[in-house]
Amino acid sequence: MKKILSLMVFAFGWSFYQGQEQIVVKDVPMIQYELLENKIKEEKNTFLVLNFWSTTCAPCVKELPHFMEVNNKFKNNPKFKMLLVSLDRAKDKDRVIEFINKKSLTAEVILLDDIKRMNTWIPRFEKKWDGNIPVTIFYKNGEKVHFNDGEMSKEALENTIAKHLN
Repeated sequence: MKKILSLMVFAFGWSFYQGQEQIVVKDVPMIQYELLENKIKEEKNTFLVLNFWSTTCAPCVKELPHFMEVNNKFKNNPKFKMLLVSLDRAKDKDRVIEFINKKSLTAEVILLDDIKRMNTWIPRFEKKWDGNIPVTIFYKNGEKVHFNDGEMSKEALENTIAKHLN
């Protein structure tokens, strides 16, 4: 009986694994605010979903599976891009990489290594942003079209994208 159960668990696990595209991330770029600002401006003809999060933020971690579902839904659309901006500390980069792999994050992830200047760059993204995360900012052709302060449901995320993507 144990052999049959073990074989069933192995077979289920193998079939589940076969259906998953597992990509192992070995590094995450660490950038300053100015480079992120330039990346946003360079996204011409693109609808960009920019999510600020951290591995230590419970609401951030809770919403990420929804973001991955939506990213996977739109990832083949050349006019769509999702960028996850980790606000973890630079010294926690290995933890961020481990988190990306464990949670199978499919969107591009960068680590914003600019904590000391938060009071400078936060209002440049959004004057109403008080610094709490998660925060999601939506850009169309490099211009901000929507700001969401706090956790987003899958439906709210999809509705915001549908409203602005076309």
